[in-house]
Amino acid sequence: MDFENEFERLTGFKPLKWQSRLYAEYFALGMIPATVDIPTGLGKTSVMAIWYLALKAGADLSRRLVYVVDRRAVVDQATTVADEIKTRSADEELRVSTLRGQHVDKREWLEDPTAPAIIVGTVDMIGSRLLFSGYGVSHKMRPYHAGMLGADTLVVLDESHLVPPFERLLEAIETGAELLGTHDKADRGIVPPFRLLSLSATGRERKGIVFRLEKEKGDLDDDVVKARLSAKKQLTIEPIDGEKLENALAERAWALSGEGKTAVRVLIYCHSREVSDKTKKEIEVKAKGDRKNDIPKTNIETELFVGARRVKERVDAAGRLKMLGFLAGSDVKLKRPTFLIATSSGEVGVDLDADHMVCDLVPWERMVQRLGRVNRLGNGDAQVILVHGGEPKPKKPDDPKPDERRAMIAWCGLQLLGNLPKSNSIDVSPGALRELKLRAEKDSKLQKEVESSTTPPPLYPALSRALVDAWSMTSLERHTGRPEVPPWLRGWIVDDAPQSTVIWRKFMPVRTEGGESTKKEVEDFFEAAPPHLSEKLETESWRVVTWMVARAGRLWKARELGGDDIVAFALAPDGELRKHYHLRDLSECDGDKKRRKELEKDLAEATLVVDVRFGGLKDGLLDGDADGEDVRTADDGLEWPVDIRFRIRTVTGDNALDSTGCITYSFATRLSGEGEDVERLLVETETTEESRSTSPRPQLLDEHHSWTEKQVRRIAKVIDLPDDYAEALAIAARLHDEGKKAVRWQRAFNARKDGIYAKTRGPLVRPRLSGYRHEFGSLLHAERDEAFKGLPSDLQELVLHLIAAHHGRARPVIGTEGCDDAPPSLLETRVRETALRFARLQKRWGPWGLAWWEALLRAADQESSRENDRRRGANGGI
Repeated sequence: MDFENEFERLTGFKPLKWQSRLYAEYFALGMIPATVDIPTGLGKTSVMAIWYLALKAGADLSRRLVYVVDRRAVVDQATTVADEIKTRSADEELRVSTLRGQHVDKREWLEDPTAPAIIVGTVDMIGSRLLFSGYGVSHKMRPYHAGMLGADTLVVLDESHLVPPFERLLEAIETGAELLGTHDKADRGIVPPFRLLSLSATGRERKGIVFRLEKEKGDLDDDVVKARLSAKKQLTIEPIDGEKLENALAERAWALSGEGKTAVRVLIYCHSREVSDKTKKEIEVKAKGDRKNDIPKTNIETELFVGARRVKERVDAAGRLKMLGFLAGSDVKLKRPTFLIATSSGEVGVDLDADHMVCDLVPWERMVQRLGRVNRLGNGDAQVILVHGGEPKPKKPDDPKPDERRAMIAWCGLQLLGNLPKSNSIDVSPGALRELKLRAEKDSKLQKEVESSTTPPPLYPALSRALVDAWSMTSLERHTGRPEVPPWLRGWIVDDAPQSTVIWRKFMPVRTEGGESTKKEVEDFFEAAPPHLSEKLETESWRVVTWMVARAGRLWKARELGGDDIVAFALAPDGELRKHYHLRDLSECDGDKKRRKELEKDLAEATLVVDVRFGGLKDGLLDGDADGEDVRTADDGLEWPVDIRFRIRTVTGDNALDSTGCITYSFATRLSGEGEDVERLLVETETTEESRSTSPRPQLLDEHHSWTEKQVRRIAKVIDLPDDYAEALAIAARLHDEGKKAVRWQRAFNARKDGIYAKTRGPLVRPRLSGYRHEFGSLLHAERDEAFKGLPSDLQELVLHLIAAHHGRARPVIGTEGCDDAPPSLLETRVRETALRFARLQKRWGPWGLAWWEALLRAADQESSRENDRRRGANGGI
């Protein structure tokens, strides 16, 4: 394959020498370095194109590439690159999915384990799925996601220095085959491995091979590399001597624009959200002019880019960034001075580019990121002004507060800047920063300076087999040994305030007549209609508490809502209900420090689902005074930027029968005195584990089994499964739905009388099922099958588990309700054996290995269901 031409076809530009070398020396040979250490702005995201071309050329690489970015970023080059590869390659097999706020996850990456796929996601979205705890994923689908991510996958961790705990977690999975994977070497040859590639530009590196620019191999000779490494960025350090930080930042930014006379892009970085707001206002005040001093009004553009904004509005703001020319490579012709005021959310994962920059002092790793966001392409002459208020003097030097500790680390970074080339100003070009890094590797004193200037990585818990086993038991609603996963993703961040997520909803699981909703009802409702990334606003928990209490007091005084009205639910990361809140209770927290602290504790790392009538949102930001703001919600039925994959509506009587989607949950909002539903909320989705048994095209069971077996054999052939395992998988496919032969199941799904059906038009009459699980009923049929009996005992075990688990149950438990195949005592014995079988197989294959086996059958089953719908032309949706 002509790599150079193919790379240009995929990306639109010729490969740099380092990109060609990474392909030839590693990817084309099926090898992956531990780290790719390339300065910012030199195209690290091209790793996706390099992987894809090597995979298509036959290299022994993972079929799935997962590109992980930090959660704070909204606009990222990774998504653009992935989409371009899909478009330019015209490869129908290639799946591209983005688990990000502004994109819908169409879950194409789950459809075919044999297809190449690029998945772009955040640390939290990918990490939670990998640990069988997927945020926004139902318990039944969690092992499917984990199996597809934990095997045959290359994780590319961008800006890995920002999330060392997550990097250590991924390393433990990659290198812990004996502890976390299959014990037998032969078995390891069957389950494709999990691999990790870290991308970094700041110096924290893993053990192993580090790929970096090498002068001797000509990597520095490319014109693009020369231009970007030598990009002019001259830093001036200015003490502000008691001047307010917002005034100092605004003053310097205004001066860089020629006091509003020069059409330039000025980027202002502030560590504090409050300072960013005030700086923006100060710049806008300057633009208004001063009539008394004969200073005319100036037309300018300003934009705020902060993290504590709802993702929907952040996506809207991203479009404005492009319009204002703040994205790298922009050809926008400015007509007036333009100012972008950003917090840490503008430091990573977004290709910002400005002509000049003003910033406050932050630790070294953040300063490097900021410097990469000015004169990015090397075709300008950037002035960078760093302001500071002098050396920090903590009240207790031996025990500084978090903010004081951060300031002390940042101050060390100020001293570190003295090691860079300087004349009247300091050279902070990428080339100068690279040379400093290389010198530090050989100079222990300089290395200590770098370490003193860098935020130490947070402490994090070790990953153990017992923990992963506990997380993988997804069919258990509760498990005392199953902790929440955030510490394994981001560590114990002592210095950072706890975070909370807020979303607004029109429809809430609140009963107006007939008593309060139960804990299970609330959890089931939000599992059916989970919070979507595009709805989320993330900020500090204390800030949410302050806002909630202020809003509640305001609404209580205005009597706009009743004191007993439930206005919010707090959900744990795994979807468990922590608490619900009445308006009166929140309003009474005002002035009560103890109750506010309790509230803050409840909301730490939680998702707060707020009644839209509670309001308090303006321009995507929390605003306690935003009374008249018309808050848009993802469930209000109006246009929303992305497809959230569910719809909620209110019905009375039999109005539900006109549904175009699948009713996945029904909640009674009003009950009669006799306990009957008067009014309900219906949650509808396109498809679920349960709804795959209904289809506009009824399908006989034998045909469904035949199609699923055909799909399984195709999968087994492509991934080169050993013949005996391929046969076992085929037997599981041929028998997986035998339990649907039960009269109870056929009646419940309103099957026709002319045969035994796997798919019916429905509707499902759930009471007729009496809790019957057809997967459990299929086990007895399988044990009687002659081909099954001919399998070795270890493969019989695998077949029975795959059948029991093909809808996400039997991990480790499955219910016996409604099964009439045997006396209760025998059914209980079979359930116990199902759980023990799960334990034995998990011990042999490892948590991700067993989940991968399950994913093979589930993918085949779901593809045969989609094929059945296609034959009726019923892809449908809502």
